[in-house]
Amino acid sequence: MSHGSSRLPRSAGRTAAASLPPAGLPGMDARFSRLVEVSDGGSGRPVAWHLLDNGPVLDELGVTPVGTLLCVHGNPTWSYLWRGLVAAATDAATAVAESGSESGSGSGSGDVWRVIAVDQLEMGFSERTGTERPLERRVADLSALTNTLELSGPVVTVGHDWGGVVSMGWAVDHPDELAGVVLLNTAIHQPEDRAIPWPLRLTLQRGMLGRATVATPAFLETTLALAHPPLEAEVKNGYRAPYRSADRRGGIGAFVADIPVDEQHVSWNELERIAAGVRELGVPSLMLWGPRDPIFSDTYLDDLAERMPQADIHRFEGAGHMIAEDVEYAPVVLDWLGGIHSRSLSLSKGTDPVEKLPFDELREREPSERPLWSVLDELRDSTETALVDMKPFRTVSWRLLSRRVRQLAAGLVRAGVKPGDRVSLLIPPSADLTAVLYACLRIGAVVVVADAGLGLPGLTRAVRGARPDHVIGALPGLTVARAFSWPGQKISTTTLPLPTALALGVRHSLGEVARLGADEFLPEPPAASAVAAVLFTSGSTGPAKGVVYTHAQLEAVRDALSSQYDVGVGTGLVAGFAPFALLGPALGARSVTPDMNVTSPRTLTAKATARAAAAVDASVVFLSPAALANVVATADALDASDTAALAGVHTFLSAGAPVPESLLAAAGRLMPNATPHTPYGMTEGLLMTDITLEGIRAAADDAAALPDGEHAGGVCVGRPAGSVRVRIAALDDDGMPVGAPGEQPGVTGEIVLSAPHLKQAYDRLWVTNRVADADSVPAAAGEQGERWHRTGDVGHLDSAGRLWVEGRLPHVIVTAGGVITPVGPEQRIESLLGVNRAALAGIGPRGTQQLVAVLETEPAASRPAALGDSDLVAAVRHATALDIAAVLVVASLPTDIRHNSKIDRSALSRWAEGVLSGAKLSAP
Repeated sequence: MSHGSSRLPRSAGRTAAASLPPAGLPGMDARFSRLVEVSDGGSGRPVAWHLLDNGPVLDELGVTPVGTLLCVHGNPTWSYLWRGLVAAATDAATAVAESGSESGSGSGSGDVWRVIAVDQLEMGFSERTGTERPLERRVADLSALTNTLELSGPVVTVGHDWGGVVSMGWAVDHPDELAGVVLLNTAIHQPEDRAIPWPLRLTLQRGMLGRATVATPAFLETTLALAHPPLEAEVKNGYRAPYRSADRRGGIGAFVADIPVDEQHVSWNELERIAAGVRELGVPSLMLWGPRDPIFSDTYLDDLAERMPQADIHRFEGAGHMIAEDVEYAPVVLDWLGGIHSRSLSLSKGTDPVEKLPFDELREREPSERPLWSVLDELRDSTETALVDMKPFRTVSWRLLSRRVRQLAAGLVRAGVKPGDRVSLLIPPSADLTAVLYACLRIGAVVVVADAGLGLPGLTRAVRGARPDHVIGALPGLTVARAFSWPGQKISTTTLPLPTALALGVRHSLGEVARLGADEFLPEPPAASAVAAVLFTSGSTGPAKGVVYTHAQLEAVRDALSSQYDVGVGTGLVAGFAPFALLGPALGARSVTPDMNVTSPRTLTAKATARAAAAVDASVVFLSPAALANVVATADALDASDTAALAGVHTFLSAGAPVPESLLAAAGRLMPNATPHTPYGMTEGLLMTDITLEGIRAAADDAAALPDGEHAGGVCVGRPAGSVRVRIAALDDDGMPVGAPGEQPGVTGEIVLSAPHLKQAYDRLWVTNRVADADSVPAAAGEQGERWHRTGDVGHLDSAGRLWVEGRLPHVIVTAGGVITPVGPEQRIESLLGVNRAALAGIGPRGTQQLVAVLETEPAASRPAALGDSDLVAAVRHATALDIAAVLVVASLPTDIRHNSKIDRSALSRWAEGVLSGAKLSAP
């Protein structure tokens, strides 16, 4: 059997005694370091391990741990990797000791955990025995150590890189002691159809292994360079400490040589044994992943998730292989441990450790009484118009759309699409997109909708993170998918020339799929509780997040829109926001998306809107605020027929960002017979509150009648729609939501919502789900058990029950004088002559932040500038009654791509701080 150690330098086999790390390594507490002698299973002689162990400190504190975290590093790191987890667990134990409470008696936040982080033999500061240690022996080594330590459980294994494999080997061999599993960027199985990662292939090349791993520190330095952001020099030196010379790096080379590249490798069978055993564990599991890892990509996460379907997963966008350095992972692990302990999951022998996940309910309930495709079935023989494509112009009848959906649904099944498979749709708004979407829903596939409005980088992150099994796209989308190696079987909307299809990896066209399904033979419909879609947020407050909806929840969205705005069979609907258009067939509406660039809503003109309205005899129009602004700006181009088409509209909606009253009024003049509405919602809940133009004016009058200082300002978004419930979790002096959410008027805090049509969860974002789940805020009396969502928006309720939005929680500014929400001051600044838009940013440490106003002026500034003493600066300070430290002007404020409306105040704060600290005055 092959093993690569023969290709390593002689120095790789040298021996050296174990030792304690040098003093002064950043983040290392010498109290935790200890040496332990263990009988070596191979030679029978004692060998010494170095490990970090907070057990003796817990004894000194007089606290009893509820269990032990057994942490195993990978290659070429050492127990230093886990220093933050050891410290965090010890800090939590100290807090318990000081409070006098007993560990494990509360919700989990006060649990005490012993943490043992090992240096594997030949690694770190453990003994160099000069002995080959293939995977099977390393797993046995760890068992010998835990036997010596008399570790009896409950134990939660924690592993990274190849330490993940070793830790899982221990887990498989100790099911009675095992309480849970935590994994950070690792792999348990090499897919047969994929080569091992290229950096490892390169290192394993003959002549490279010894030089790269032992003779030089190249492998170590390359690994350290994978951190995002780069590691500080002192931290790098901490990782280098045990590997300063070639005779200390033998274990690094041996670890790489032990990668089982084929069935002849000495460690192949052991890896296969562990991979198979993982399926039987069934304990609570947490996977924390850095997607930027060139070694352990999402392919390995997918494999682990398939083997451990009970796992909680969080992908940290921007993080990579050194995820333990890239993100604050220790609080996440401890929070998760508190959760599984408080739910009594697997911490006592004999309990069922696996919670039922919403994704596992695909076949547990009956299909819906009125599924999303019900109108398509009801109108399958109708020749009336179902939808219209504007470019090129095409009308599609209900009969044609219904038949196309059935044929595509049957054909997709024959093309290998199964219930639960994820299908990424890279198709511009069109009849093709609508037909494919409903075909996927009908067969129980999960549609992944990440629109081009995210921009190419955002779209790439979204598609890769959603891990589609199939990609259906037009030529531009498929070209990008090929260029960026997006996963999934490829299906094109049109028939491509054979060389093009081969180059793009396309296996079918939609025409071929429809022919495969010509008999329209359909499987049983999916359950109402089955996952239906993953819709992506705009990415205006960070990387776009995948939002999971079940069929029942999307049906509730449809019903809420239908009830609130009287949209149904026969309604003509103009949808200037593409995702909204996709609900047209579910509502029974004739729908059309106007001719526009979906990645730039400001390209929509008044004439394009009027022509779309005429094409479907529209009575309802939905536009984003950015699109609406340009529609109003281009109204002079309308002719008599355009004006007549817009006069037929009776309901007008604009949402996605705050809509100024003046803009809504201008739109109302273009559609004189329409009632203008601005609903408040988000990808996580598409309709939460609603208000009309008349309602906005009435709310403004009521606010103006209040005494000075009693109204915080903000955008009034109206009263709850339908069965929606709204609560406010008050902000404390640090600008953080505390206490039970309530309905008391005039209290500013985080907006918390409940509704039947709220999303199910965020996709592979356990931390985000944990934060957004309102269970993390104490429930008001009588509301336990209801599904609530923390929006991240801040605002207040007024005495009439109307909701006012004052900004985003991350944009709250905490000055020495108190907490300030941005929207109210921004509105007052925007009322000044010559100011088009304004954003309020905070710079400096939270608690003593300084206020900076960043303005778009009319006329626009030619370049960014800081205004000195001027009438405008004085007017800004007077209008806000705030101590504004500086006023900056820019040509354009940074906004999200999808809506072109949501201002990125966090980016502005960073930019303003740099500018005022002497950085080059460039555009934000």
